[in-house]
Amino acid sequence: RGHTKGVGSVEFRPDGNRLASAAGEYREPGEVKVWDATTGQEMLTLRGHTMSVVSVGFSPDGKRLVSADWGGTVKFWDAMSGQETLTLKGLTGWMNGVAFSPDGKRLASANANTTVTVWDAMSDPEALTLKGHTDVVGSVAFSADGERLASASADQTVKVWYPTSDQEILTLKGHTSNVCSVAFSPDSKWLASASDDQTVRVWDAVSGQEKLTLKGHTHPVTTVVFSPDGKRLAAASGGPGVDSGEVKVWDAASGEERLTLKGHTRGIDCVAFSP
Repeated sequence: RGHTKGVGSVEFRPDGNRLASAAGEYREPGEVKVWDATTGQEMLTLRGHTMSVVSVGFSPDGKRLVSADWGGTVKFWDAMSGQETLTLKGLTGWMNGVAFSPDGKRLASANANTTVTVWDAMSDPEALTLKGHTDVVGSVAFSADGERLASASADQTVKVWYPTSDQEILTLKGHTSNVCSVAFSPDSKWLASASDDQTVRVWDAVSGQEKLTLKGHTHPVTTVVFSPDGKRLAAASGGPGVDSGEVKVWDAASGEERLTLKGHTRGIDCVAFSP
């Protein structure tokens, strides 16, 4: 506890020792907090955003922290001292999520203006804009080998791109509503997507063929993530007006449901495994 506004994003540092969380409300200044993941002690509070912070993430080496807000601004911070090191601007509209490439040199953002932006994470200039979605992009994820980038959109599709060009590789269709979240398996072979249609779908990340459709949630599924060993999938449900969110955990190979975690009194926006 400690945030005074809704918490929309959480992520562990790669060593598992710290946890970052982002909070805010639409047109009010947001903040990021960094916690000791073992004791729960608050270590840092990072302020400087002028709008709600919607996404937070650690660089692969754990030395930097990135945060994105509704105003289309991205800030980089020293993950230990909390000092702001870089600010990226230039988008018209808000961002819904950001993700580092595995080598930490690039940053992808999911944008409300239907695009995906790939930024140089070491300097200021915008690197690349990926166009093809026809509605808001809600989530982005790099494959573990860094060779592909996936995006999820309210146009009910998932797209896979080459992150060093504007070339689209695949468009995955099957969801019947807004696709909220996308995640690659650790071996880069599979891609999972979560949707307002209350399902999680697992796809072959090379061919685009659908492997599994996971059902059981009774509210929109807001986020999905693979466990670090790739054997499990966790997905959370929620959304505006939902009075009880839950997390379900499945076997990633068979689709068998293993756990249902209940206790939250509102919809859940984000879920993360420790390393």
